[in-house]
Amino acid sequence: MPASQKDFHKKLLGSVGEKTAVKYLKSQKYKILETNYKRSTGEIDIIAKDGDYIVFVEVKTRTSDSYGMPSEAVNFKKQLKYLKTAEFYLLEKGLNDTPCRFDVIEILGGQINHINNAFCV
Repeated sequence: MPASQKDFHKKLLGSVGEKTAVKYLKSQKYKILETNYKRSTGEIDIIAKDGDYIVFVEVKTRTSDSYGMPSEAVNFKKQLKYLKTAEFYLLEKGLNDTPCRFDVIEILGGQINHINNAFCV
């Protein structure tokens, strides 16, 4: 498969995964505040409200585990970028005193695994 086709497939898979994650979170009574929040520091796939918490959600979608579990792709470097971007969001919205957490939703072969409080930075 040529590189451009591979990139297109990855983007499509990611988009489908994010839509699946939004649907899942709504079914769990989360309120979706933003999707694809972008700043110079990075992008947050989903920002939601769960009770009193603002939840920053990274969605990782894969068709197989041949490269490991999807959540394993959220390494420390990515976690730091997520934190910086989340700080922008909280500052922008005046929510500095609001409790927050970082979740990962991994989708593997159509199965959803929601990891609450997946990392602390």
